[in-house]
Amino acid sequence: LAHGLIRLGIDKGDRVGIWAPNCPEWTVLQYATAEIGAILVPINPAYRTDELAYVVNQAGIRLLVAAPSFRTSDYATMIEDARPGCPDLRWVVLLGSADWLALPDSGGDPRALAARQALLSPDDPINIQYTSGTTGFPKGATLSHHNIVNNGFFVGGLCGYTAADRVCIPVPFYHCFGMVMGNLGCTTHGATTVIPAEAFEPGAVLAAVEAERCTALYGVPT
Repeated sequence: LAHGLIRLGIDKGDRVGIWAPNCPEWTVLQYATAEIGAILVPINPAYRTDELAYVVNQAGIRLLVAAPSFRTSDYATMIEDARPGCPDLRWVVLLGSADWLALPDSGGDPRALAARQALLSPDDPINIQYTSGTTGFPKGATLSHHNIVNNGFFVGGLCGYTAADRVCIPVPFYHCFGMVMGNLGCTTHGATTVIPAEAFEPGAVLAAVEAERCTALYGVPT
């Protein structure tokens, strides 16, 4: 997928938006953008059309990867409605579509990827996290490779994760809890991530914990 993003024309520092619930493709895109120095912009799955347009323009998103729909939201239609007001948005790829299936480049030149990675630094920006917007418009906080890898590493260390652990992650990937303390917390210690459902469903979580023999479960107290 990293090779495919380079082939598409994604440069170091370009913003790539991801608007989707929890799914394996979300995690794969997270790593692929980091591989090439693109800045991942997670977008809240609950956003409406005007909120989507605001983040796309404010962050300068060039490529938007999105689920076709989620729950009662028709993302594909909402994107088309927002797109005329988003002049910098060059590409839209829907998960599961022919465009998504064609995006990975298994024949990519390893030298091209190595050349791109030679330009990267641990202190480069790699992620823009948006606030909830409770005090006005959402605000984007820019995080670096160093920020989020260290965050995940130390959380995983404090939890005592090893390669024997299996962590159930029902919390959203668009938030640091899911993509950093979840995905990167596991990756930096060799633990397995378990995605029980697209969003929190108590039955699915319990079923995943039992079926996958999870040793850890993430959640937010009410």
